[in-house]
Amino acid sequence: MKGDPVPVLPRGTRLHHDRVRDAMVLLAPERALMLDEIGTAILAEVDGVSTLSEISTRLAARYGAPEEEVAGDVRAFLDGFAVKRLVDYR
Repeated sequence: MKGDPVPVLPRGTRLHHDRVRDAMVLLAPERALMLDEIGTAILAEVDGVSTLSEISTRLAARYGAPEEEVAGDVRAFLDGFAVKRLVDYR
C-alpha cells in the first residue's frame, strides 16, 4: 500500500470496554480481541477520516515519542490487523 492511507474499522467491528475484565476489546463478527494500552491508543485514533501520518503525529505528541518511530509502529500494528481483516485502508 502506497501513500498515506486512511485506516477504517470494517463494518461490524468496534472498540468496546469489557466491564468484567475492565479492559478494551476489539469486537468483530464472531471474534473478540483483548487490547493492551498501546493497541487501544492506536485503534482509538482510527476514525475513518485521519490518515496514518495524522494518527502517528497525534500519538507521538501525546506520548512524547519520536514521530518516525511511532509512525513505523502504528503502520506495523495496523498492517497486522489488516491481514486479519480487522482494519481496512481507504
